[in-house]
Amino acid sequence: MRTASRFLIVLIFLGVVLGGIFGYKFYQFGQMKEQFSQPQPPAKISATMASTEMWTPEIKAVGSVEAINGIEVANEVSGVVETIAFESGDTVKKGDILIRLDAAIDEAALRTRRAEAQLAEQEFKRVSDLLPKRAVSQSQYDEAKANFDAARARVNEAEAQLSKKIIRAPFDGKLGLRLVDQGEYIGTGTPIVEINMLDPIYVDYTLSEKDLPMVQQGYDVVATVAAIPDSHFAGQVSAINTSVNPQTRTVRIRATLGNEDNQLRPGMFATVATRQPQDREVVTVPRTAVSYNTYGDFVFVVEENDDGELVVNRRTIQTGNTRDSRVAVLDGLKEGEQVVSKGLLRLRAGQRVEVQEDEQPAEASK
Repeated sequence: MRTASRFLIVLIFLGVVLGGIFGYKFYQFGQMKEQFSQPQPPAKISATMASTEMWTPEIKAVGSVEAINGIEVANEVSGVVETIAFESGDTVKKGDILIRLDAAIDEAALRTRRAEAQLAEQEFKRVSDLLPKRAVSQSQYDEAKANFDAARARVNEAEAQLSKKIIRAPFDGKLGLRLVDQGEYIGTGTPIVEINMLDPIYVDYTLSEKDLPMVQQGYDVVATVAAIPDSHFAGQVSAINTSVNPQTRTVRIRATLGNEDNQLRPGMFATVATRQPQDREVVTVPRTAVSYNTYGDFVFVVEENDDGELVVNRRTIQTGNTRDSRVAVLDGLKEGEQVVSKGLLRLRAGQRVEVQEDEQPAEASK
C-alpha cells in the first residue's frame, strides 16, 4: 500500500509540473499571437520620382576589331633567304622590300633569254630588209617575226620570275613577328611575316533583326575595349550586311574607327554603341531602383491604398540603355510616378511604407 501511495504522489507531482509547463507555453503562444496580430509599422524607405530626360538613343552590342587589310605575307616561289630588310614590328609602306631570295639561277636565265631575244631581233630586222627585195618569202618573214615575239615574251617571263625573288609589302601597315631566318630555304607559300593596316580599322558586330530599322550607314558609333577601358574610339557605320542570319536572326554590322595611335589591334573584343542622330525623351530612374532578374526587371511603385496609406506594389518594366547612374524605362512606368530607390530586397508587394527620404530626380541631360 505504501508503495502504491508513493507512486500516486509521484504521478500527481509530475502532472502538476507538466501542467505548469504546458500552461506557461500556452500563455507564451497567446502573447506571441497577440503580438503578431498587431499591425506592423510601415517600412522606412527612400523614394524618387521617375523623370524624363533627353537622351541620344543608342544600341549596344559586342564585336571584334578587324584590320581593313591584314594578311600573312608569303612567297610565290621557293628559294634561300638572302637578305631580310625589316625588323619585327616595323611600320612599312606599300612596295617596301621585306626579303630577297637567292636569285643567281634566275638572273642567269634572264641573261640567256635576253641574248636569245637580241639574236631573234637581228634576224627579224635582216628578213624585214630583204622582204621588199623579194629575197625572202612571206612565210620566212612571218617565222622571223614570230620567233622575235616569242623571244621577247620569254624575256618578260624571266623578268617576272626574277621579280618574285623579292618579296615586298603589299600595302601600308605594321609588321608582326618575323617568321623566317637569313639563309633558310623556304618553300612556296611559307609565311614570312604578318602585316596589318591599323589606321583606320574595322569593328564588326551583330545586332538583332528587330534593331535593324534603327541603324543606318553613316550613324555614329563609339567603341570601347577591355584592354583600354578608359579610351573611347569614335567612328561611323560603314556597311550593313544585306542578309540576316537565319539561325541567330542577327545581322552583321561593320563600323570604321580612327586608330591613329594604333591602340586597337585585330582580334580585340569590343563593346560598340551605335547612336541615332536625333535625341528623344525617355523616362529614367536610378539604377538602384531597378531589380534585375531572369523573369523580368521590376521596380516597387509607391501608391496609396483604399485607406489612404502608402504601400508599395511590384511592377514589371522594360529597361533600355544605362547612362551614368540612371537607366531608361521603355515601358511600364510613367513620368512622375514614385518608386523606391533603395532597399528593394526587404520589401514585399502591398507592404505599408513611410517615405523617409524623397530624392530629387536628375535634371534632363543628353
